[in-house]
Amino acid sequence: MLRTDGTVSLSHLTSMEDLSVDEVMALITRAISFKNNTVQMPEWSQTFVSNLFFENSTRTHHSFHIAERKLGLEVLEFDAQKSSISKGETLFDTVLTLCALGVKVAVIRSKEEKYYQKLVDSPHITCAIVNAGDGSGQHPSQCLLDLMTIYEEFGHFDQLNIAISGDLSHSRVAKSNMVILKKLGATLYFTGPKAWHTHEFDSYGQFVQLDDVLEFLDVAMFLRVQHERMGADENENFSKSDYHKRYGLTTKRSALMKPEAIIMHPAPVNRDVELADALVVSPKSRIVAQMTNGVYMRMAILEAILKQ
Repeated sequence: MLRTDGTVSLSHLTSMEDLSVDEVMALITRAISFKNNTVQMPEWSQTFVSNLFFENSTRTHHSFHIAERKLGLEVLEFDAQKSSISKGETLFDTVLTLCALGVKVAVIRSKEEKYYQKLVDSPHITCAIVNAGDGSGQHPSQCLLDLMTIYEEFGHFDQLNIAISGDLSHSRVAKSNMVILKKLGATLYFTGPKAWHTHEFDSYGQFVQLDDVLEFLDVAMFLRVQHERMGADENENFSKSDYHKRYGLTTKRSALMKPEAIIMHPAPVNRDVELADALVVSPKSRIVAQMTNGVYMRMAILEAILKQ
């Protein structure tokens, strides 16, 4: 909910569907203030948080860690391979233990979709839950940093033409972004292999060929091909060069984009698959800006939870 000072109070952050448009805009504003160093930095000494990542991560994991340290939080390190999870302990009992030890926020990434539901519904779990990605479900902090990056660029969302392209069915980024971008007034398009487009996207935007919309896009958002979520046959028959030619942003395609249009990608990028190698750090690319903004948005998220 919104406080009287315009900041946000959150009990948990598990899905973009939990947030109103006003709350999203308040988080963006707060994250930009952190980035510009225009607000007093809050500090929570002796306040413990823990990052529980059961899937590999570079950007999200380290971004949360840096955000936590910037806020003065104590980070209780958690190594899934050395924890009692390896002995068969459930995620619920692991989080229950951390709560008993005094952890106030658990940032969790899991392969299981909606793993967080049992946690947030239990009166015995006293710490806040921040979803850092649940299988092919949602990735709210990535979505919020994407929104921050778009807002910094254009100053609004209404009537922006945005294409989300690539591995749609496996992408928690696509599913998080489509929900809120439609609420914010953007016009959405989905592109990529037809086999990776499902009916859950139909309510949010039109499925098109990238070449049919590229010239009038404001934002071209590409998704990583998630081989780890694909079947053996699908992986065996996958051709990087063919995918790049048919669905990726080639240098030739990028020349058709409007001068003010931007390229986004949650990373890691499969170079010369989703994007041509030369485009990853090109003038139109905002991939590095997305990673930078991730720290400040995650600071805003953590503050919203800890100040409730």
